[in-house]
Amino acid sequence: MASRIIDVIKSDHREIEDYYNKILNSTTDKEKIQWQNQFTWELARHSLGEELVVYPQFEKKLPGGLDMADKDRKEHQSVKEQLKKFQNMKPSDPEFEPTVKALMQDLSEHIEEEESQDLPKLEDALTTEESEKLAKSFGRTKMFVPSRAHPSAPDKPPFETAIGLMTAPIDHLADLFRKWPHTSGMPNPSTK
Repeated sequence: MASRIIDVIKSDHREIEDYYNKILNSTTDKEKIQWQNQFTWELARHSLGEELVVYPQFEKKLPGGLDMADKDRKEHQSVKEQLKKFQNMKPSDPEFEPTVKALMQDLSEHIEEEESQDLPKLEDALTTEESEKLAKSFGRTKMFVPSRAHPSAPDKPPFETAIGLMTAPIDHLADLFRKWPHTSGMPNPSTK
């Protein structure tokens, strides 16, 4: 049975939370950098995937969905600004942990509201088939979006899509030179 969109989003949220905890629990700067890169990679792609695939469905399928999507985009913008700052920090920076903790506090509030309110409303408005198609689209979209935070980029299609397609190859090339927590190298977007 294929996954529904709520399940895919929740799975991403758990991964992001796991990577955050691994940053805080790492004992060496090398490990912290590896998990910082993994956290940034997943959160940037997840946020854009939601903005391109899920939020337009809020607008289309839900009463008050435009306001819901705009509120979520605003929350994402704040997280992207915090992520942009964090993604370039070194673990030796005294603001490294406070920055990621503040980011995660804001993100946790967004996740809680999304999982308890927004996504259940969307699921109720979708058929099982529509939800499964949305989940597949979300996964495919994450393969082609930038893997770093770009808070100055537009946050609504079609401009977000165009900017993302131009920015993604640069991010993906730079990913080749980043340190990752896996011995096999950088994450492969096609397997996520």
